[in-house]
Amino acid sequence: MTGRWRRSGLTALTLLIALPAASTPQVPAVAPAPVTSTTDIVYATHATGPLHLDLHRPAAKGRAPVLVFLHGGGWARGERPKSWTGFRRFVEAGYAVVSVQYRLSGTAQAPAAVQDARCAMAWAARNADRYQLDPRNIVVMGSSAGAHLALLAGMLGTKSDIDLPACGPVPRAVAVIDFYGPSDLRPESPGAWRSPSIGKWIGEGADAPALAARMSPITWVRKDQPPVFIVHGDADDVVPIQSSQLLKAALDKAGVASEFHVVPGGGHGQFEDDVQARLHADAVRFLKPHRFTRW
Repeated sequence: MTGRWRRSGLTALTLLIALPAASTPQVPAVAPAPVTSTTDIVYATHATGPLHLDLHRPAAKGRAPVLVFLHGGGWARGERPKSWTGFRRFVEAGYAVVSVQYRLSGTAQAPAAVQDARCAMAWAARNADRYQLDPRNIVVMGSSAGAHLALLAGMLGTKSDIDLPACGPVPRAVAVIDFYGPSDLRPESPGAWRSPSIGKWIGEGADAPALAARMSPITWVRKDQPPVFIVHGDADDVVPIQSSQLLKAALDKAGVASEFHVVPGGGHGQFEDDVQARLHADAVRFLKPHRFTRW
């Protein structure tokens, strides 16, 4: 059951989502939505090789808003989802899903993965006419380290010296969806994510502290940034929930629209299927007032 919420000062907006009892009836299967998938599109090429994305576009006519998704894995492992079915709620709401491959830390250290996330956004805008996408309605979403990348990709705005000129102009994201991402990589900060993965991605040279600060989304919070939808399990033993709590407080202080959904007993992405579906439905609802008028 979704608890009631309230907002007071800098207090985090928290929606408590109870896990279902074992006796909860099974939801009938839903017929697949008509989707056209174009896979293995090369969106960037580096000395280390090409990078690919998959585009899953609803068959509905007109320009589709875009959901750019970045997978987790501590910047060191993982791969983009091959199917659109995990994004059913977004597809049913008309979103085209762009599932992105990015450079992992074993191939290129920070800020390479951020550059790739931004480059994927630029690809969506550059190819809007070809694939009937809406470049004014690009949402960036990720889980774990992918959520960290989504936060940075959305918070950096339309121009940043982090961007690669070859990728072209980067559009403004209209919103960010953050599923249990680390918001602070500075080891001395409260709520920081302390993991060997950070050292592998950031590096350990003399400039590592400054780069860790620059790669921390919480240091980029500002009033005119896109709104943020945050999800975190209160039993997460990988990325502490305090990371999301502090991010929410910073967003509140800056006057940025946001929601913070806490999953009681939820681990690091270990949510029940119907809880995950409900969170996606809530995210779609959150996005509605932040979208531009359709073409």
